[in-house]
Amino acid sequence: MKTRILQALFFILLFCCYSTIAQNKYEREYRIKKSQFPEEAIILISEKLEGAKRLKFYKETDSAKTSFEAKFKKDRLWYSVEFDESGKLEDIEILVKEVDLPSDTYSAILKYLDKSFSKYRIKKIQQQYPTNEGEELNKTIKNAFQNLILPSINYELIIGGKKNQEYFDYEILFDSQGNFIRIRKSLPPNYDHVLY
Repeated sequence: MKTRILQALFFILLFCCYSTIAQNKYEREYRIKKSQFPEEAIILISEKLEGAKRLKFYKETDSAKTSFEAKFKKDRLWYSVEFDESGKLEDIEILVKEVDLPSDTYSAILKYLDKSFSKYRIKKIQQQYPTNEGEELNKTIKNAFQNLILPSINYELIIGGKKNQEYFDYEILFDSQGNFIRIRKSLPPNYDHVLY
């Protein structure tokens, strides 16, 4: 009888630990050469890269997938264009500040952060143009590079937040109205290039 209770307790604890770990999607970003970037992706955004400054290519890996990202500055804005492994566009992100968000949206975001964290600091805000089913890729690209405020955009925040006496970095996604979509813990930056 005791062994069955212990076995049941063991499986319950194992399941709880597994489900807690599964909610943390750890992501690492590595800089790569242009030749290692998917060719289809470069062809898709090549006309937008004209006049771009500080163009860099990255490969991101996490527990669920691998993706590629081109980061650059154009027309005084910082862009991040993300693709899947096959070179299909996933989203375009623009680095923005608090004043660039509609006031109602920003108020809703702050209300969520105040409720969820005992302390927090916003480190980065990105305006995200995800690809939508049924919408042409060229339209998504055009909307992003015109920096349009549309109902289909999202806002991605990187914050340092304190919950239950623990301080972590979080990546939080909100819709265009400031409604919460998802949250995940974020790993610190990769410092593999630093030699000790």
